[in-house]
Amino acid sequence: MSSRPGYPPPGPPPQGYPGGPPTRPYGPPPTGYPGYNGPPMTSSSVPGGPGGPRPMAPGGPGPQMVSLPQRQGTMGPPPGSKRPADNRGPMPQSSKSSKKKKKLADKILPQKVRELVPESQAYMDLLAFERKLDSTIMRKRLDIQEALKRPMKQKRKLRIFISNTSFPAREGDGEEGSVASWELRVEGRLIDDDKRNDPGKTKRKFSSFFKSLVIELDKDLYGPDNHLVEWHRTPTTQETDGFQVKRPGDKNVRCTILLLLDYQPLQFKLDQRLARLLGVHTQTRPVIISALWQYIKTHKLQDAHEREFVNCDLFLKQIFQTERMKFAEIPQRLNPLLHPPDPIVINHIISVEELRLTENKKTACYDIDVEVDDTLKTQMNNFLLSTASQQEIQSLDNKIHETVDTINSLKNSREFFLSFAKDPQLFINKWLQSQTRDLKTMTDVSGNPEEERRVDFYYQPWVTEGVCRYFYGKIQQKRAELDSSLGIRNA
Repeated sequence: MSSRPGYPPPGPPPQGYPGGPPTRPYGPPPTGYPGYNGPPMTSSSVPGGPGGPRPMAPGGPGPQMVSLPQRQGTMGPPPGSKRPADNRGPMPQSSKSSKKKKKLADKILPQKVRELVPESQAYMDLLAFERKLDSTIMRKRLDIQEALKRPMKQKRKLRIFISNTSFPAREGDGEEGSVASWELRVEGRLIDDDKRNDPGKTKRKFSSFFKSLVIELDKDLYGPDNHLVEWHRTPTTQETDGFQVKRPGDKNVRCTILLLLDYQPLQFKLDQRLARLLGVHTQTRPVIISALWQYIKTHKLQDAHEREFVNCDLFLKQIFQTERMKFAEIPQRLNPLLHPPDPIVINHIISVEELRLTENKKTACYDIDVEVDDTLKTQMNNFLLSTASQQEIQSLDNKIHETVDTINSLKNSREFFLSFAKDPQLFINKWLQSQTRDLKTMTDVSGNPEEERRVDFYYQPWVTEGVCRYFYGKIQQKRAELDSSLGIRNA
């Protein structure tokens, strides 16, 4: 039974017609699609290209309405406002850096807000001052880091107390108690510790200032084998607050106390001629080389043509035994001219005869200069390591960002309602167009559903070819089904 043109064929409605099986999504059937044995359709065979609308038979029922998935939630936000976050998978790694760079400018108020609220200029002035302050703090932090790489020392007075006590002989206390003896004590402390008495501060031990201590007693009284008392620092040495020496005797004893300071960093004593030339007696190696360079620069001893050479004057010739030397050779040539620093020598008399009758104590004081770590170094180091202020600043920055975000959101809402109040019709049209574009982007719908809803769309020249292709595909599908069924019966 033949069907009239423009009407659906008899029997079950074909695919895509109302009441028939559901049609495929828009677009040409891919290669191997059941019922289509011809060449795969391309964008040139069907107007509209891949993803274009499926044509309908001329004179048939009207175009089929496409039900697009509705956007969840309420109506979308006004134009210009922030869109809801979508779950489109992980963002690329560059988004983190862009977010950080964006946060640097998030504090700035929009120009329109500044025009509406003139008082906001004070906030912008504070931002400019904050940028200057941040750059200054960063520069100072770098200066502090460079300063901490250099030794920071300050000179302090170390007061040394040398005291001796006499113990006269006693009768009836045994053989050991009948011998007169004396005791010598060497102690010391920093003078400023009395003025800056801080209970929470740990005082530095007396022995920590020295590398070695030697007490030389009178050789005539105690012999060549028992007249020296020595202490030398070792890696396992435990610091102490003083030294004590006890010997038998009831006569005054002459003693010499040799104290070798523990310089940190190491210091050296210059050769006598070089010390007079540079005006430096005992110093660290970098200071000595710097002083020698200042002498060379002051007297213009650097070779004018070969800048890496130094032309020695009369004094340097006598010291270095050469007329010309390279700058790279100076540290090596200085080694024979650098000697260990001299120890501090204290000549002391242990008074025993004056204290023979009673157990009294006699004390002598000596002040020497020592170098200790500058307390400012600890404060600078604590400043670099402190994170409390950074956390507080970060918290305040987050509050500022949130406030500025709120201001931007309110600005967008204000612009939204102002544009609606100015021309509601134009505003609604533009808004609907924007929402349509967003809906199309979010649902990944191909083609133009808005045009496909109108009947004029299906009176275009390509519709006839599309209908022919559609029916050709259906005929091929039915033929394949018939051949398949006949083949089964013949078997």
